[in-house]
Amino acid sequence: MKKTLASLIGLTLLGVSHSTLAAWPEKPVKFILAQAPGSGPDNVARLLADQLTRITGQAFIVDNKPGGQGLIGAQAAARSAADGYNYFLGTVAVLVTNPLLIKNMPYDPAKDFEPIAYVSSSPFAMFVQQDSPFKSVQEVVAHAKQSGGSFSIGHEGPRTFGGMIARLLNKRADAGANLVAFSSGPVGGLTNLVGGHVNSFITGIATGSELTKQGRLKVLAVTSPQPLADWPNVPTLSSSYPGFDLEGWQAMVAPAGTPPAAKQRLNELIRQVLAEPEVQSKLRAMGQQLAPDMSTEQLGAFLLQEQLKWAEIAKEVGVTPE
Repeated sequence: MKKTLASLIGLTLLGVSHSTLAAWPEKPVKFILAQAPGSGPDNVARLLADQLTRITGQAFIVDNKPGGQGLIGAQAAARSAADGYNYFLGTVAVLVTNPLLIKNMPYDPAKDFEPIAYVSSSPFAMFVQQDSPFKSVQEVVAHAKQSGGSFSIGHEGPRTFGGMIARLLNKRADAGANLVAFSSGPVGGLTNLVGGHVNSFITGIATGSELTKQGRLKVLAVTSPQPLADWPNVPTLSSSYPGFDLEGWQAMVAPAGTPPAAKQRLNELIRQVLAEPEVQSKLRAMGQQLAPDMSTEQLGAFLLQEQLKWAEIAKEVGVTPE
């Protein structure tokens, strides 16, 4: 008799869960961002929001809260109501590397957020001028070793994603290159590269792809695990220097305590959107790479793996929180 009663209770709870799942969303859903309108993450978020609005008939709204190295937006997202209607499109910076760089963090990525869905990745690359004599990263490293420190590798700053990759390459390859940080950011850095003020530059492919298409820059290597569909002849950096599968990425997370039914439903909807060829084409046009199909549990395992990997990198290149 007890077994029968337990089975009935289980079936009833299952029915409630499915009902809740089918009903969500019943009001507008907010995607909080730590970046400004027009940025790469913003473009991705708005593409997702538009497609999810189309599918569900309910409004998905992008709420930009830029500034403070992503701290403002991330803190706002962490403190938002965990009611199933507030989410955060986080990057590797705000979800993984910020705690390695910043003291007195106003949020804890591991405790304040719960995984929803992997959205897209954006590898980094080493760029040189189109008429540069170098045809590979190995040639760059060999020349840097012989230049007595005069060969320069530009980046966006020693405590940025690109800057850490530049420092890691310089250290592991024992290149002895002059690392030059550009406070003006990737666009300013690439402008200096085109002008011949720096010999090479490491930044995201989305930033440098347009100048490459214009024939002003060329790409020597990318940090993705595999060659990119748009640049099939460009080798991966890890093919020459193992351990450089280091991509920028974006993942949807929720404030801790968000109802499981809402998290599951959003995961399913995002994966449905990302499987559409038109959406994939638009993401590639933004310099984004297609996301691996992940459940919430798989994303959680991925985030933990990334935290461990970047903690080791930060230790290796001597970066500590400031």
